[in-house]
Amino acid sequence: MNYQETISWLYKQFPNYQQEGVSAYKKDITNIVTFFQRNGQVHSSFDTIHIGGTNGKGSVSHMLASILQESGLKVGLFTSPHILDFRERIKINNQQIKQQFIIDFTQKYYHEFKKIKMSFFEICVVMAFNYFAKENIDIGIIEVGLGGRLDATNIILPKLSIITNISLDHTYLLGDTIEDIAVEKAGIIKQDTPILIGDHNDYVNIFESIAAQLDAPLFYSKQYNYKTDLRGVYQTQNINTSVTAINILNNYSYNISNKNIVHGLQNVTLNTGLLGRWQIVSEEPLVICDIAHNYTALDFVLKQLNSLQGNKKHIIMGLSKDKEILKILSCLPNNYHYYFCGSSNSRIINPNLLKEHFNKYNLKYNIFDSSIDAYQLIMSKSNQNDVMMVTGSTFIISDILKYLYKI
Repeated sequence: MNYQETISWLYKQFPNYQQEGVSAYKKDITNIVTFFQRNGQVHSSFDTIHIGGTNGKGSVSHMLASILQESGLKVGLFTSPHILDFRERIKINNQQIKQQFIIDFTQKYYHEFKKIKMSFFEICVVMAFNYFAKENIDIGIIEVGLGGRLDATNIILPKLSIITNISLDHTYLLGDTIEDIAVEKAGIIKQDTPILIGDHNDYVNIFESIAAQLDAPLFYSKQYNYKTDLRGVYQTQNINTSVTAINILNNYSYNISNKNIVHGLQNVTLNTGLLGRWQIVSEEPLVICDIAHNYTALDFVLKQLNSLQGNKKHIIMGLSKDKEILKILSCLPNNYHYYFCGSSNSRIINPNLLKEHFNKYNLKYNIFDSSIDAYQLIMSKSNQNDVMMVTGSTFIISDILKYLYKI
């Protein structure tokens, strides 16, 4: 198989959460354990930082990678989902995994993948860890895919675990309450391993209890006065979590300077290629892309949008079927015009099915088959003082950025 055939096979042959949602979720890590037992524990050959949480884990992962790169380390970065290219998921110092490695690795373990019935995400995890080991990285930043306790990444024994925050998301998988979700996220806390909590909230007693049982030193994010090139106001908390993490690492034999922190935070996009976080793709009119996809995240970005000056404000939005859609709709200000859209990705709900709810919340809206159709219409009518926000899902941001970048 060539590269495109290999990627196509990976998508089509295995349960893929990015495409299928709940049906692809594996409720144990047996497959990962089995694979590494048979093929070597390569994930133990490099240091790791494990990052979970409801919102912010992608931004914190990229901030930490940027800071550690500035210190001269060879940094592996494993994140999901991707926006433009599968290879975004697996990087070393902002260089995407080589196509030939993907081809060779898939072919080498093709029959074993089928025998074990490994999921798409599980294959991504074992591919990333093998690639990082082969390339002899110094440290890997590993973002949890979903939850924590039963996530495929939870096989690692990290130098530091981080839980950014907790809010209601993926309730159909992780539990109906904040407490239930906190327990799942807390599954990444390891024996004698420091755990950093990014957001001090009502549920922290759960983390404190589990950390105490495991003799895991527990830390909370402190406040700092650093700046980042990432423009979302919500990044303040992610900055604080990232800098606190670096200071913890420095107490555990690392040597990251303040200069590394400053330069790393100011060059996250350049150093890591992060996409879709308050990403400005046009200045006149102002067009902003943000992957906010649950109530808490959307509340942040809509408040920031409200603070901007603009003649007219347009919001292009698509929503995943597995989100708390009615709660999201209930938080949408009715002084904007919404362009609810579908997608070629089957995870995005057909907005025609939601008309009753749009009307219930007195939203001004139009419906489009795709975000691209909505974008083209708005651009044809807008003047340079208008503001357009594209949001609601990683998949909607993927659609629009692929269009803009002509991919």
